[in-house]
Amino acid sequence: MNKHGQKREAAAESALAALVADRLKQLVTLEGRSFKRLAQLTGIDPSELLRIEAGAVAPTINHLWRIANALGVPFGRLVASAGRRGVLVLRSDSRQSVTSQDGNFSTRPLFPYDGLRSAEFYEITLAPHHSQHVEAHAPGTKENLVVAKGAIEIVVGRESPQILQEGDAIDFLADVPHLYRNLGDAPATLYLVMSYEFCPPDGAL
Repeated sequence: MNKHGQKREAAAESALAALVADRLKQLVTLEGRSFKRLAQLTGIDPSELLRIEAGAVAPTINHLWRIANALGVPFGRLVASAGRRGVLVLRSDSRQSVTSQDGNFSTRPLFPYDGLRSAEFYEITLAPHHSQHVEAHAPGTKENLVVAKGAIEIVVGRESPQILQEGDAIDFLADVPHLYRNLGDAPATLYLVMSYEFCPPDGAL
């Protein structure tokens, strides 16, 4: 990656850290919880959680799922761009993606956050031969995935593994642990729609 690309990536990471920090403060205030209690619920080290709250570090996708599940809110409530009227273009060269700690799994929100949304849209990238284990989401959460590039194995709870090729889609309840595995030698791309049974608006937690 050239210097321009590195600067752009650093700027996107900094913007994501600031966005998550702001949303996290709002949600903890609405919930009436302390960061100490949130650390207990998520299993995240308190000092690390405080760094995320301060915007000093961009959280990994693992951190964000734990925080969202502990607060009982959709994942997008922490990471999606602010909603607004009119047309919103999300440029590829200014993308804000959230990655796993090892960098082998990334997800990019492709929707604005408006506080009332019960469905979310993501672009997912899996490194070659990488397996991503995902914790159970809130009860009633559904995932609808379509494979845009590569071959993927999906394992949902105790169900039999499903192999998806390019263009294949799958729909399942994601309130159980599940796994995405890239079967190929190149990065795989998926598009994911997540829908929730109930999505409380801002101020109604």
